[in-house]
Amino acid sequence: MTWLKSQSWYQRLRLSEPVILGITAVITGLCTGIGIWLFKSLIELVEWISFDWLSGLLVSFGPGHVVVIPVLGGLLVGLVTYFFVKHERHHGVAGIMEAVALAGGRLRYWRMPAKAVAAAVSIGSGASVGPEDPSVQIGANIGSLLGQRLHMSDERTRTLAAAGVAGGIPAAFNAPIAGVFFALEIILGEISGNAFSMVVIASVVSSVFTQAVSGSAPAFQVPAYIFKSAWELPLYLGLGLLAGPLAAVYIRLVYALQDIFRKLKLPRWLKPAIAGLIVGFVGIWLPQVFGVGYDTIEAILNGASGTFWLLLTLLVTKLLLTPTSLAGGFMGGVFAPALFLGATLGGAYGTLVEGLFPNLNIQPPAFAMVGMAAVLAGAVHAPLTAILLLFEMTHDYRIILPLMFAVAISLLVSQRIQRDSVYAHGLALRGIRLDRGRDIDILETMTVQEVMQTDNTAIPENASLAEAAEIMSRMHRQGLPVCDLRGDLCGILTIQDLERGQSREPKPANIGAICTRNPQVAYPDETIGAALRRMSQWDVGRLPVVAHENPKQLAGLLRRSDVVHAYNIALSRRSALRHRAHQVHLDAITPEMVDVIEVSVQPGSRCDGRQVKDIAWPRESMIATLRRGRQVSIPRGTTVIRAGDLLVVVAEAAVQEEIKLLCKQ
Repeated sequence: MTWLKSQSWYQRLRLSEPVILGITAVITGLCTGIGIWLFKSLIELVEWISFDWLSGLLVSFGPGHVVVIPVLGGLLVGLVTYFFVKHERHHGVAGIMEAVALAGGRLRYWRMPAKAVAAAVSIGSGASVGPEDPSVQIGANIGSLLGQRLHMSDERTRTLAAAGVAGGIPAAFNAPIAGVFFALEIILGEISGNAFSMVVIASVVSSVFTQAVSGSAPAFQVPAYIFKSAWELPLYLGLGLLAGPLAAVYIRLVYALQDIFRKLKLPRWLKPAIAGLIVGFVGIWLPQVFGVGYDTIEAILNGASGTFWLLLTLLVTKLLLTPTSLAGGFMGGVFAPALFLGATLGGAYGTLVEGLFPNLNIQPPAFAMVGMAAVLAGAVHAPLTAILLLFEMTHDYRIILPLMFAVAISLLVSQRIQRDSVYAHGLALRGIRLDRGRDIDILETMTVQEVMQTDNTAIPENASLAEAAEIMSRMHRQGLPVCDLRGDLCGILTIQDLERGQSREPKPANIGAICTRNPQVAYPDETIGAALRRMSQWDVGRLPVVAHENPKQLAGLLRRSDVVHAYNIALSRRSALRHRAHQVHLDAITPEMVDVIEVSVQPGSRCDGRQVKDIAWPRESMIATLRRGRQVSIPRGTTVIRAGDLLVVVAEAAVQEEIKLLCKQ
């Protein structure tokens, strides 16, 4: 069996887990570098066919002949995606984010060759898209392929997919450090020991290969820049204030135009040709909008970009054509177009302030450099990636202060206008909000009212210390709310308050004299995470829960033990969501005559306590996933099935009852 073969090679060599992870990271990085080198070579071939050979044949028809190129490219892309890629809910980085968060990093790697061809044709025929989405897809799919073929855990497979992403950025942009932070900031959303090491290794290996075959020169050659005066910083503040709204508009246009194209009553394979017609028509007068636009960016960075109005025209045109290309069905990314938008915005802004403040000796290319990072950070919500990418693409570290300043301002403004990044927004529109970072973040998915104590037991403020002690002892509570004679919340009493009161001489007449007045409170509709942060800030173990409309009306009590209970519930919900995600993916890829069913293993059944390989499963079936408590895994032959396990099984209708009988008591 395949799983036995995949295990045996490192078992025979007696390799430790860190060594295995290191080897797989190296393989992922090397294969990613090779894959993206082939992808870039294919783009160059398509560009030669489109704008040299084919354009040469059509040049006699006049300048309008360029319209034909993206139209033909769109037709080819439409046919490739229609027959070989089929329908996917989320393409590119968004799809990787969803798979890493909800499906254990398991991607449909068999579709990658067709998607790479479609992307190369898209970029090579002039569509206004970037190469980074296909590049990181190549890397992520290679990592996911390794993880799945070696039957690694969900955690390891996710990490390998992220490592492939980290290898994709240096292969596309010659920026290994930015690749690392792109994978950590956007794909994983966290930094952990093993994940960081594997991501770094893959990025370094991919970068070494890329530099060996393509050289180590930066993506853009830029003139020297010197930050001369602190008086320039307010000008970069203005650039950040412009870049943020531009990034937010860019995000919204990407999805608004998708809605428009989705409503068109046309075959799906024809829509890229329609988008290509629009791009080609504009390209008659503005050929700079074709493709990635790196030549135009470099011209702007070297001060040879043209007038203020030309830059502004290119900005508006690119802002419209990139969403049009993506909405129509061209394959590509939003990363490089964001750099183009930033360069044109910064160049136009720099030209304007140069005319307004001639005595400051303004350098417009410097504003173009900063604008690239500012718009990118506002669009993808990854400031470290944007800053480091610009450094590595330009090899110019002298602009660090204005760069960080403008990026920070742009990100703040963009997030105020548009909560989600360009990648996360598509997922959010479909009801998918990914929980990132620490596990505590899953508590943001639950509200206080779901776990609070609702018996509303409170101690009257005129109760004696002995009465209060008796109530707390009977209820086994360390603290209780205190109410006045009208029943309104007026404080909270803890065991520590009682002990201090009993040690005082003379003893207080009632608990109203020793309870904590005006306590911190929680509200039923706020998240557990918000309440927990308030507990930590004020170092309290419980919070009275009150109504918004009447902060004196006691609705319940939230304790730290309730937060622990909420955490366990949230973990179970996340596990169920991942389990359901596997089912959704399986439903999408199985033929019509095959169903995906969920079966619960009952105590005493023929499956209970036996290994998968020892059970007489029907030939027309396959166990896809196993859920046990909060863990979701893909079972191996040696996996022991236990009572209470939930199995997702792909089976023909004729054998479904047989499978259910195997799992029944």
